[in-house]
Amino acid sequence: MHPVLLITSLLRAFNARSADGLGQSDALAHRLRKKSIHFEQQYPIEVYDEDGTLLGHFVTDFLIERQLVVELKACTALVPEHTAQILGYLRGTRLQHGLLINFGASKLQIKKLIL
Repeated sequence: MHPVLLITSLLRAFNARSADGLGQSDALAHRLRKKSIHFEQQYPIEVYDEDGTLLGHFVTDFLIERQLVVELKACTALVPEHTAQILGYLRGTRLQHGLLINFGASKLQIKKLIL
């Protein structure tokens, strides 16, 4: 199964979501381990400008199967800055697929991004 579909199905199955998203990163990591899915938590990323200049060092919440960047949030609503953040991570890693997941809204929000 493609990592985006797998993670989305795992997230939709979450029963005990806390309102503030606390513990969700560890819970997701646990579920990925149980499914034997390769992932790296708190994955360091170097982001470069189009001319090759290093813009900075950042950390994404998860890199899954070396193909999917996952950023977790715990806020009342996703804002454009959250999307810009993960798009920067995708450009920095030269990967095409990302998931922006918000545990803090009244309903679980999952935004799929493709470059």
